[in-house]
Amino acid sequence: MTNFIFILADDLGYADLGCYGGRQPVSPHLDRMAARGIRFTQGYSNSPVCSPTRFGLITGRYQYRLRGAAEEPMTGKFRGSTEIGLPPAHPTLPSLLRDHGYRTALIGKWHLGYPPHFGPQKSGYEYHIGPLSGGVSYFSHVDRMGKHDLVRNGEPVNYDGHYLTDLLTDEAEAYLRTRAEDRQPFLLSLHYTAPHWPWETREQGRSSPETDKDIRHLDGGSIHVYAEMIKALDEGCGRVLQRLDELGLADDTMVIFTSDNGGERFSDSWPLVGGKMDLTEGGIRVPYIVQWGSKIAPGAVSAQHCMTMDWTATMLDAAGVPAHTDFPLDGVSMLPVLRDPALTFPREMYWRMKYRNQRAMRDGNWKYLAIEDNEYLFDLSVDERERANLARRHPEKLAGMRARYDRWNAIFGPIPSEANSELVYTEKDMPSR
Repeated sequence: MTNFIFILADDLGYADLGCYGGRQPVSPHLDRMAARGIRFTQGYSNSPVCSPTRFGLITGRYQYRLRGAAEEPMTGKFRGSTEIGLPPAHPTLPSLLRDHGYRTALIGKWHLGYPPHFGPQKSGYEYHIGPLSGGVSYFSHVDRMGKHDLVRNGEPVNYDGHYLTDLLTDEAEAYLRTRAEDRQPFLLSLHYTAPHWPWETREQGRSSPETDKDIRHLDGGSIHVYAEMIKALDEGCGRVLQRLDELGLADDTMVIFTSDNGGERFSDSWPLVGGKMDLTEGGIRVPYIVQWGSKIAPGAVSAQHCMTMDWTATMLDAAGVPAHTDFPLDGVSMLPVLRDPALTFPREMYWRMKYRNQRAMRDGNWKYLAIEDNEYLFDLSVDERERANLARRHPEKLAGMRARYDRWNAIFGPIPSEANSELVYTEKDMPSR
């Protein structure tokens, strides 16, 4: 049986890694992973913000089917909520695999609702250690509301002073050693918080009082600090991959690396524009690297269009596990592409976002984008920077894509008016993009 490790970075920009054109030498281990496997150049996240993408990943379905995914972001103010979270009765990637003999673990960020009504172990994970909320301090592990947020199987655990990226890597290595001993198939969801704010490096050795008071830390950080955070993330991935090799698990383990959305303040998304919170390419196009021992030709590159929930379908397909009949997947399996990287097939993708009433659709080379009352049509094969609006030149194409978007959007109904649409930063905090 195939094992799975899904490594999710947080707010990583499309071009932050060397293998995606990054301009700083921060990712030798992930670059090596790409050289050993396959790299996707046209991959997307389900959303330009954290929680909605995670809803799409764990269910394999458009997140708009669940009320909790309308929150952007899901903050600690929802602690105790009976509504805002992933319903325990909903089938998930870990619950489906668990029911077919897999061991399941989430090491890292959950961000899909708070106890007592929601949590990793209510949704298919046998083991969890990590934060329940979004951004937390890397050393003191407090959330943006000043509350300690590091739990093991639902109970608070204190690792004060232990750099969170390294702590999660340590846990992942220990989990792999256990699985190597019992030889049971497994799903390890390794969801790092890096390189999400606050802007803290391993070398600092501790959090600052200012960080613990406001972990958004809008006045801090730099491209150099950010680079060090990516280095720690990359080193963690390298340790996990090395451990797979040493334990003899690499050939039977599919490892997928990506980000939950586009980059934030200090990230590199060249040649794309925009970032987190945007449905421009910089907010939703993300790296995808897949390694699967000898089952993937080394150094492969694919232009196949895909998004987060497709990898849920891919893992279930590789495991031979069907989706629940009452909850059919929206994701499409990429297993044929992993077996033949030259293969491509049509893949329509849709997004919507309450913030600035953003709507988007990609079909082939064409992208339909609407922001508030403005509509755009781009040919991404020649204009990845989305600077040449072809709406007036191709009115029929615009009208056709708009109509298809509207039909898709009608499936889910309107975004609830009370849904949160809080910005990670405000316009006054950031220069114009």
